Amino acid sequence: QVQLVESGGGLVQPGGSMGLSCAASGNIFNINDMGWYRQAPGKQRELVATITSGGSEKYTDSVQGRFTISRDNAKNTVFLQMNSLKPEDTAVYTCNAEVRHISRSIASYWGQGTQVTVSS
Repeated sequence: QVQLVESGGGLVQPGGSMGLSCAASGNIFNINDMGWYRQAPGKQRELVATITSGGSEKYTDSVQGRFTISRDNAKNTVFLQMNSLKPEDTAVYTCNAEVRHISRSIASYWGQGTQVTVSS
């Protein structure tokens, strides 16, 4: 089994910055794509950003230029740096990892989610 543990989150004022991290542990040979998703109240979960094992990044349009995803492959950790935050960024943020197990089987895992609230 694999566990994804997130840290960060909380309350931040509009225009402020916040960082999230997500560390994977357990039955891991390596990790392919890692990503961050978010779900606001009354809305569907949406993809925020993804990063491949080689470091290629993709962002949803609404966060392009404000958010930066990165990862530390040695520590099986993905980060999300969020700048110029807006009230509409308020959501539960959840990390995801596509893990290749020691057996070479592949499965997708999710973190527990962390609340980010942007409000004055």
